[in-house]
Amino acid sequence: MFESHPYDVHITGERNINKKNSKRITEACKDKEVIRFVFMGDTQRWYDETADFVNAINLRDDIDFVIHGGDISDFGATKEFIWQRDILNGLHVPYVVAIGNHDYLGNGEEAFRAIFGDPDFTFMAGKSKFVCLNTNALDNDYSRDIPNFSFIEETITQEENPYENSIVIMHVPPFDRIFNNNVNKVFEYYIHQYNNPLFCLHAHTHHWSIRDLFDDGVLYYGCDAIHERTYMIFTINPDNTYTYELVHF
Repeated sequence: MFESHPYDVHITGERNINKKNSKRITEACKDKEVIRFVFMGDTQRWYDETADFVNAINLRDDIDFVIHGGDISDFGATKEFIWQRDILNGLHVPYVVAIGNHDYLGNGEEAFRAIFGDPDFTFMAGKSKFVCLNTNALDNDYSRDIPNFSFIEETITQEENPYENSIVIMHVPPFDRIFNNNVNKVFEYYIHQYNNPLFCLHAHTHHWSIRDLFDDGVLYYGCDAIHERTYMIFTINPDNTYTYELVHF
């Protein structure tokens, strides 16, 4: 009657993508003075638009890597993760994926971990440290440490990879109802413990935005959902300044 259950977490194909692609990014950007990457997110349901995005990026020769801000699935179904993974694997540059709140539905977290890996991870690109955090507190009923401040402390104090600036990525931004707003001030404090925090990135809201959420000089850039057919390009310069651009495709 049914070949499989939609939440069976029977994974075929590539696994542990974030760890493998993080290594590729670090190796490719090791000696680069200028780092240029794309930020996008919320591809749930929009497979054609995601495929068009991949084609648009592949026409460029100036992008080092892509960061997906989460909600790769809509209902947390295993096939959704596999379908989106297979589309994004068409990119000519490496990509990593943050976990979104929709990615927790059903057995979505298990599927995400199987295909992409731990929702909290870091990687280096040139002189920049990228920190990807799980901020979907409501979808975990506030029963787990989300954000995981122990993980954040470990990544701040790591000395094996010296870095000059930092970028923090999450799906849900502070002050959103899905974020654990009881720890907003603690979160802000930890962001400033990283060396030279340049900016933060988030998806989730489905519209492009730039906000100084804590009025502390650290801007939070939000991206459109992919059905708006836009993505953001960030360029990190040798003097630790940066520029950004909103691109329509």
